Amino acid sequence: MPKWLQSGRRRDMCVLLAGAEDGELGGQRLKTRLESRYDTRIEPQSFYGALEALEDAGFVTHRADGITDKYSLTEAGRRRLREQYEWMGAQLRDE
Repeated sequence: MPKWLQSGRRRDMCVLLAGAEDGELGGQRLKTRLESRYDTRIEPQSFYGALEALEDAGFVTHRADGITDKYSLTEAGRRRLREQYEWMGAQLRDE
């Protein structure tokens, strides 16, 4: 399994970015949605560290929009997310 997928948080961040209405989310909005999913607060350092790791791996990109950074999946990130989705579907069919 690709190393970036070994973290559930990173996977879920990519899922949320893939489902974003306009294809991108501001950092705070992404963090809020993830916290809502987990029903717990996530430390900013941990959250932004995971985003940075995804960006360093080439799966997420960001751009400045005023005082907000907007994040989106790259094509490589979408490809890996589809691979993960297919793998999960195959595992569920095997039950």
